[in-house]
Amino acid sequence: MAADLLGGSAIGAVFGELLRAVLEAREKAKNFKPQLEQLQSTLSNNVSVIKKIEKYNELLDYPKSETQLMIEKMKEGEQLVRRCSTVKWNYIKRTRYADKLIKLNSLIDRFFQVDMQAQQTRDNKEILLGMRDLQRSFTACTSNGSIGVKFSQDGIIRPCSVPDPPEMTPGLDVPLEELKRELLRDGKQVIVVSAPGGTGKTTLIKKLCKDEKVEDKFKDNIFFVTVSKPHNVKVIVRKIIQHMGKDVYEFQTDEHAINDLERLLKEMQSPPILLVLDDVWPESESMLHKLKSQLPNYKILVTSRSVFPKLGFGYNLKPLNDEAAETLFRYTVGGDSYIRDKKLVNKVLRVCKGSPLALTVVGRSLCGRPSAVWKSRVKEWQDATIFHSNTDLFVCLQSSLDALDDKLKECYMDLGSFPEDHRIPVTTLIDMWVELYKRDEDYLYAILSDLSNVNLFDLVVTSDDGSYNDHFVVQHDLLRELIIHQSLLEPVEKMKRLFIEISGNNFPPWWLEQNLHPVNARLLSISTDETFSSSWYDIKAPAVEVVVLNVRTKEYTMPNFMEKMENLKVLIVTSCGFLPVELSNFQLLGSLSNLKRIRLERVSISFDMTTIQMKNLQKLSMVLCNVGQVFSSSTFQISDAFPNLKEMDIDYCNDLEALPNGVSDIVSLKNLSITNCHKLSQLPEGIGKLVNLEVLRLASCTDLEALPDTIGNLTNLRFLDISECLSITELPVQIGELYRLETLHMRGCCSCDLPTSITNLKNLEVVQCDEETAYKWEDLEAFFTDMRIEVPKEDINLNWLYK
Repeated sequence: MAADLLGGSAIGAVFGELLRAVLEAREKAKNFKPQLEQLQSTLSNNVSVIKKIEKYNELLDYPKSETQLMIEKMKEGEQLVRRCSTVKWNYIKRTRYADKLIKLNSLIDRFFQVDMQAQQTRDNKEILLGMRDLQRSFTACTSNGSIGVKFSQDGIIRPCSVPDPPEMTPGLDVPLEELKRELLRDGKQVIVVSAPGGTGKTTLIKKLCKDEKVEDKFKDNIFFVTVSKPHNVKVIVRKIIQHMGKDVYEFQTDEHAINDLERLLKEMQSPPILLVLDDVWPESESMLHKLKSQLPNYKILVTSRSVFPKLGFGYNLKPLNDEAAETLFRYTVGGDSYIRDKKLVNKVLRVCKGSPLALTVVGRSLCGRPSAVWKSRVKEWQDATIFHSNTDLFVCLQSSLDALDDKLKECYMDLGSFPEDHRIPVTTLIDMWVELYKRDEDYLYAILSDLSNVNLFDLVVTSDDGSYNDHFVVQHDLLRELIIHQSLLEPVEKMKRLFIEISGNNFPPWWLEQNLHPVNARLLSISTDETFSSSWYDIKAPAVEVVVLNVRTKEYTMPNFMEKMENLKVLIVTSCGFLPVELSNFQLLGSLSNLKRIRLERVSISFDMTTIQMKNLQKLSMVLCNVGQVFSSSTFQISDAFPNLKEMDIDYCNDLEALPNGVSDIVSLKNLSITNCHKLSQLPEGIGKLVNLEVLRLASCTDLEALPDTIGNLTNLRFLDISECLSITELPVQIGELYRLETLHMRGCCSCDLPTSITNLKNLEVVQCDEETAYKWEDLEAFFTDMRIEVPKEDINLNWLYK
């Protein structure tokens, strides 16, 4: 039993007693079964964590106040759990105790996450510094011809790591054991888990891959790949090879890619290998046959909405039974205290038919709502049969969509512009919505938060640096299909938004027939696959304000019909393939006088840009782009191309060694963000001419050696971020002239000295830094009236892995 595995030290002993109390109470306190099961799950999942906390507390000099507080809370929690066994039929008391159990679970879960993060911070920082030095050593060796190894900034990229399953997963214990038994025995090579969308297939295999026995057999040789639609064998193989830490290169054919993968797997000398292919569509069956191999101890685990009987062992995941469905629903709505009527719960369970997705979406939509809303919603749903067919599922989920007010629904529908299983940057959505709906960024982020709260998508924050650069939206494929389904209910010429997917060169029939009738959509999204030839047909779309191009080819020609989109305000181009896309015909954008925002992701910037002039462009964003060749060209003056730019965002552009010529002449700039560009070593002295600059972000430019002396001329600067600029050893004296500076971020800058002139920053309100730097600022607190020093719980910056 987990409670008996802990040592006798203070926190371990108290933790063990609480877990033992929960296990005993589960059999007696039937009224609190969901809350106790949730608490048991949280405690059991953190047994290893509690041991690490004890170990670190012994070895390292960390503050013990938080640990002592947690000990007291767990003691109180043990008493609470034991009292639950004595509560009988008093409804008010049951509700109160249920709420206390939920809060106790939340407190314990948060403690484990925060405490371990804090204890790992110093080790993580040492790793970051060590890897930078190691990278430089290897780079030096490479330049001398002695070795050919390449390291990424933070070590080997691991794109095929197994994601963590959700916290609450009732009803999966039996399927987990059945699948595990088949996986661990010498049976068929391929196992296919099939079920309708939203049934929990992906959650099940995540739990399976995290199972102790499975991890013990396959160890680090579990490769988790989301396939989706359309599949790309070469991209899948590249990800696996990159995960193995091997050099990745271009494959000419699928056969070459698979042969190279098999060769590498053979070189591993036959350890057990598990390849997980998640969300495989019917048209990808041929790919699965290609990935089979005669290697011993090699297994392939597949999830799909389809059954592939020719491949191997098939497992059909059933919907949740009534008990598991009720547990998940009660958890989703927030516990028993939020249940309005037991009869209404039973009706919801009948409507949802054991679908985890439907239970979660419906539960979130009812959480905290009054009884009248419950009754109205249930009345709408009770005749629906969710998994009888996709149409019925759409009907049920549609009611949650209809519950949104107009502004939320309009924004949510725009998410259909992006491919399935694509992490949508929040900044991309904000760029679209600022122009479509004329609202500011904070208002639009609040809309995203509202949509996330009703579980229509996941809002993922990988770091919080005061911007939205590391905030992402993750859609569920079924809910994305709901958006597409909804958009197709109107005739093409009346659609507000057009979502077009082109396979090969097969354009939709209406496109070829619409020359006489222009479309009136404001939003146009075109997704093309890897076989698209960039041979475009004309389309008349004079009302379009936002164009989203999702590209999978290595080369892509911008369509000429865009030149006639006189109302176009936003252009978003994203390469969804493995390599950056080379754009051509970029110069046509010069004729679009209303174009205000351009975002390019995984794009190789071509010399077309050197001849372009866009006087009205206000924001330019480039993420994971190849920019060095153009930006270093003596013929390119960015101030000529974009003379009235207000915002420029360059993120993870690894070949950027210097800012483009003329950047200091764009005096209209208010926001300049150059982040995670590890080869950038200096800023131009002329940066002091940007007298209107209000925000300057330079985070994680690890080779940036100093801030120029002219920075003191930026007298309108309010926000400065130099976090993780590891090569900056001192701030210039002139920084004291930034008398309007309100916020300074300098996490990971413990070796950076502060000049005495820093005390002149009388308007400084927030300094965010690491613990070591905080001591330097604490010595200066007497010089500031309202300054607040923040020491966030920080993680090593690996966000670029998810871009």
